[in-house]
Order: sequence, then structure tokens, then C-alpha cells
Amino acid sequence: MGNGQREKFDPAKFLLKAGLVRTVAELKPKQALFSQGDAADCVFYLQSGRAKLTVISKAGKEATIALLTAGDFVGEESMSDSAGLRIATATAITHCTALKVAREQMIRVIHEEHDFSDIFLKFLLARSMRIQADLVDQLFNSSEKRLARILLLMAEYGQPGEGEQGTQIPKISQETLAEMVGTTRSRVSFFMNRFRKLGFIDYNGGIKVHKSLLNVVLHE
Repeated sequence: MGNGQREKFDPAKFLLKAGLVRTVAELKPKQALFSQGDAADCVFYLQSGRAKLTVISKAGKEATIALLTAGDFVGEESMSDSAGLRIATATAITHCTALKVAREQMIRVIHEEHDFSDIFLKFLLARSMRIQADLVDQLFNSSEKRLARILLLMAEYGQPGEGEQGTQIPKISQETLAEMVGTTRSRVSFFMNRFRKLGFIDYNGGIKVHKSLLNVVLHE
């Protein structure tokens, strides 16, 4: 470019034009990208929509361990040397569009395209830091603070373009929120009603999160 600046690398455009063998997957809400126990043989890049990662214990108990948004990779465990079976299920929360790339294709493009490998590495580091933050949150914060943090993350608090009128988050059940917080549905309902009364959220079918909810996370 004439001004010396490089055009920002767009992984979605690159994956569509890089000559990769890939599939564009369109998913409806509650439809799975992959399920726990499936072969870990590909990576998905979420172009649009929201999804969640859940695990089911041997006793049949289900827990939501992560929420995914546009720009996230999912199924990255397939890139390890010992790739075997999926340890979680990825399910669409809203309508989703995702690019499915086979493991061998991902390995090749990571070796050949440095801009792409840089973005993939940054994603892996960010996810690792998020997992650490989630663990600290689970160990040291109250369930009320954990719920507030999850709602702020779903609202993508701090991202460019967020408005003063609050951010509408994708529809999510109190059961799912309870799974992520590690508490009961009744406690989530209690806290949600409290947040609404304090003006931190608007909650009438859908959930609109206001910046003021940050007060719950920061308050000691």
C-alpha cells in the first residue's frame, strides 16, 4: 500500500480464498457443530452467531464451559499430535455460519501463511487466559459476581460500538446460566431479579445488559 500500512488480515476471507478444502456450515439454534465423543478431525471458524461448549459427565450431568462468538475458532484440540475424540459438544445458540476446515488443511495453512498462524496463536493464548480467568472466578468470587461477569462477557463489554442504552445478548436460559455460574437456577433467578431492580439489566424475555452491571464485579 502507498502509505506503508498493511491491510488488516481477515481470517474468514483468507479461509474462503486460500484454496482449502472446506465446508460452509449453516446451523440453526440448538444444532451441534460436533458432539462429545466424535472424531477430532477438523476445526471450525465461527463467522457469525453464538454457540456454546458443553460437557456431559459419566453420570449424565451437563455443564456449559464456554460461550463462543463470531471470530472464534472451535475444535482446536484436533490440532494436537494426539488428536482423538472430542471432549465437548459445540452447539449453536443462535443461527450460526461456520467454516469447517479439515485438520490436515489447517496444519498446512498454519505452516504456509504466517498472518493466519499469528491470528490462530493469539486466539489460543486468549482462550488459555480466559480459562485461567474463569478458574479464578470460580474459586474466589461469589455466584452473584460470576453471573454478572458472564453477562458482561456475553454483551462483549468494552468492545467498540457498544451503546449507552445497553447491549441485547443472545437468548440464553437460566438453566444454562446456572451451569456456567455453578449454582442453582433459583439463585440465578434471584440475582437476575436483583440486577433488574437495580437497573443493571432489562429482563423481559430477552436480556439487555447495561455498563452499570460492572459495579457488581468491581464491588468488594
